[in-house]
Amino acid sequence: MSEQTTTMVAVAQVYRKDAPGDWWPEGKDVFQLLWCPNVHWDPPAPHADVSPVAEIRWRNSADVTRILTSPPLPVRHEDPDYGYTPAACTLTPIPLVDFPYPQALPDEELVKAVREYVKATGEGGDVITRVAGTKFGGWPTWHLTDPYDIQCLTCGAPCRLLFTVASDDTTKITVGRWGDFRIFTCPAGEGHGHIFDLH
Repeated sequence: MSEQTTTMVAVAQVYRKDAPGDWWPEGKDVFQLLWCPNVHWDPPAPHADVSPVAEIRWRNSADVTRILTSPPLPVRHEDPDYGYTPAACTLTPIPLVDFPYPQALPDEELVKAVREYVKATGEGGDVITRVAGTKFGGWPTWHLTDPYDIQCLTCGAPCRLLFTVASDDTTKITVGRWGDFRIFTCPAGEGHGHIFDLH
């Protein structure tokens, strides 16, 4: 297949007032996530295999003077089985508290209490401790593997979760086999880049 460029599509736009946290760069109050709506089988690092190639843009809303009413549409979609062209929609932000995987909790009594609560409710651990869905911050869910550290490609430090795009009927996004597209960031700062992960 010949290489052909295509327009990246907007996946998410979040305002700082709706998702306050220490992940915001100074002077920026808009987060935008764009990605190519095609599967990339062997993308360059830090992108995940068999996933879209993404870009993050931090902006200052005061600098935005012109808004596109009709953004350009992508010219190609390689695989209709992957839902990487989101439906236009508005999601309502809801502040929630997320907890790490029980083994990562600092206190054994707390680990025991969480496990007992999960067992009593009959829900999976991801439902009780780590909030599933599209979210800023929090802790990653682990559907396919045991938890492990995502390490910075620059310094090797454990990264933290910045943003998750979950498979969702409302947005019409299907990530992999109904999974999550996750963005991790190094605690050293944006200068170390991001790691894009498909789980």
